[in-house]
Amino acid sequence: MSDSEDMTEFASIVERIERGEVPIKNIERELICPICKELFTHPLILPCQHSVCHKCVRELLMLNHEDSFDAGSECSLPGSPRSRVPSPSMERLDRLVRSGSISSPGWRRGSVTPRVTTIPCPGCQHDIDLGERGISMLFRNFTLESIVERYRQAARAAVAIMCNICKPPQLQEATKSCMDCKASYCNECFKLHHPWGTPKAQHEYVGPTTNFRPKVLMCPEHEMEKVNMYCEVCKRPVCHLCKLGGSHANHKVTSMSSAYKILKEKLAKSIHYLISKEDQVRIQITDLELLINQTEENGQLAERQANEHFERLFETLQERKSEMLRSIEQSRNRRLDQLKSQVEEYQGMLENSGLVGYAQEVLKETDQSCFVQTAKQLHVRIQKATESLRTFHPSADPCFDEFVLDTSREETLLKEICFGGVPDPPLIDLSQSRVYNEATICWRLSDDHLPTDHHMLEYRRLGGPSQSPSQEDGEDSGVWRATDRVYGPSTVVCDLEPDSLYSFRVRSCRNSMFSPYSPEVTFHTPPAPAFGFLFSDKCGFSTERLILNKRRDTVESVAGMAFLLAAERVQTGSYIALDYIIGDTGISQGRHYWAFKVEPQSYMVKVGVASDSKLLEWFHNPRDTSSPRYDHDSGHDSGSEDTCYELSQPFTLLTLGMGKLFIPKSSSSSSVSTATAPAGDPGNRVLPMPQRLGVCLDYDACRVYFYDADTMRCLYERQVDCSGTMYPAFGLMGSGKVQLEEFITAKRLTF
Repeated sequence: MSDSEDMTEFASIVERIERGEVPIKNIERELICPICKELFTHPLILPCQHSVCHKCVRELLMLNHEDSFDAGSECSLPGSPRSRVPSPSMERLDRLVRSGSISSPGWRRGSVTPRVTTIPCPGCQHDIDLGERGISMLFRNFTLESIVERYRQAARAAVAIMCNICKPPQLQEATKSCMDCKASYCNECFKLHHPWGTPKAQHEYVGPTTNFRPKVLMCPEHEMEKVNMYCEVCKRPVCHLCKLGGSHANHKVTSMSSAYKILKEKLAKSIHYLISKEDQVRIQITDLELLINQTEENGQLAERQANEHFERLFETLQERKSEMLRSIEQSRNRRLDQLKSQVEEYQGMLENSGLVGYAQEVLKETDQSCFVQTAKQLHVRIQKATESLRTFHPSADPCFDEFVLDTSREETLLKEICFGGVPDPPLIDLSQSRVYNEATICWRLSDDHLPTDHHMLEYRRLGGPSQSPSQEDGEDSGVWRATDRVYGPSTVVCDLEPDSLYSFRVRSCRNSMFSPYSPEVTFHTPPAPAFGFLFSDKCGFSTERLILNKRRDTVESVAGMAFLLAAERVQTGSYIALDYIIGDTGISQGRHYWAFKVEPQSYMVKVGVASDSKLLEWFHNPRDTSSPRYDHDSGHDSGSEDTCYELSQPFTLLTLGMGKLFIPKSSSSSSVSTATAPAGDPGNRVLPMPQRLGVCLDYDACRVYFYDADTMRCLYERQVDCSGTMYPAFGLMGSGKVQLEEFITAKRLTF
């Protein structure tokens, strides 16, 4: 579609809005402040492009730092014991803020309290830093103000705007409003205050309104400058001073007219697309309304079913409860009867009562035959009472242990009743996961917003260096192994085989219900265990041109202060030397692997290994570096350096720069092999720079290998003289940056 067609289309859309085909009352939801839920009043545009009322921004700042705000401020929090003072006009507020008469909320003059101007955006929930000038840096959204004012007028069409000049009782209805005078006039008063032939006759006037906005948008940072450019980085209008020396100096800007045309065309196309899809939108609204009804019905059905299930559970528990209470009562009554009978029996043993009293009366019998007849049975009873007295045992146990319930298993089952359904599977994060001889696997949780109890990571070995994934490789090949329960979004898997393919998958568990497995992700382990080291600032480190961070895992090359101080005498630009830095830990045996990142825009970075014995000789016996025989290999030449020079160097390095990797040309003194095409063609020796580069040193075999650390593809290998202790080595020329992998530095940083 051509530009003329686009503008014609936009004009037709504007005409539809002006003709009222799109009623302004239908857009009320777009005119509501997300904080106060009322129509916008003096809306300000936040850096995230959302709009908020001026008073709401101030109250947000006060909400975060009320204790540091002056008690006599003109604003108060809603519900505060301080009375709320009506906000003055926007113009007066702007003048007060710009002149310094008042400060941004959260800070007052002469206070030691830090000035904090960060608020959460109610639209996108991101923290918004308003900068040093606070809310005075924000633009007013005049377009939104105008739309809100038109909406207000449409809502109160019966309420007329009166002339600001007429005095009662001759008060007349206004017919015009002057945007320069910021007042409304009837016809007579307008002619009187804007006489023909005077400068006031040139004032801009519109229909009656109460919304007077400036004719020209001024820069909030440079108060006297008009905005005439648009910053494409910050997405906001700026003035020429902002571009020359302000906060937008290094940002890409475009002219206001160009930005106006582009944004207007984009908006026109978007509006046209929405209008053309009106039938589709109506169908989708119908579908959504149907879904709302179905959701309501299904929710009520699920609620009824849940009630029924729990009612059945309650009934079962109530039955069991009643049965158990009945058994306890029966047992208690039986035991009480037995114990009471025993008490009565023992009471009979007391003197003058019961059995003893009866026996005493029998002893008074003098007739022998009658005594013998009665005493025999009585003696048996007395013997039994005597025996029970000697071996006292209660007739019933007062303990009810058989009725003590262990409901822990049932409680666990009840707690594990799942109400949230099956959780969604997590996704393994390739950008955060790293695999060496140990694997750090990270994953992202699903967006169902329901918490999970734990995660289970499983992994299996697919094959070694000489096998395909389909081939058998021992007992554990292809068998999934699971880690222990993981309660976070990452875990570490130890003891992985070198130079092998491993597949990983993870699933989540909620209420004893497992999610499906995540898609399998395959990683290739390095050919040797990871070698841990940090950068050393001892051996040949140039403190002027190399910047080492505090963790000593990142080094950056800069021009250097001496070079900048002599800049006025510099007429040609040329980097004349490499600045070297080595690791703080050496290798004297075995195979070791390390990985790192090189800034893609680095001018020249060399990576590899260095021998300590040759380093000592190199530093203590300097050569004539001005001789062409000892020029450093830039990696861009044909590789025709002298053999003696190559042997004398303590470094074996591979060159990277400007987003490329340069394979050296083979020489007679070394055995070289590459994973690329034949080296005779220079074009075949230039490869794209990998995002991560790996180096493997086989000390015993005297060979060094260079890998693409993401795919573990060997890019280049060569013979190396492993005399003495070997160190990881790096050389930087011009602007450049090297950062070690976190796993490589983790073990060293713990000490």
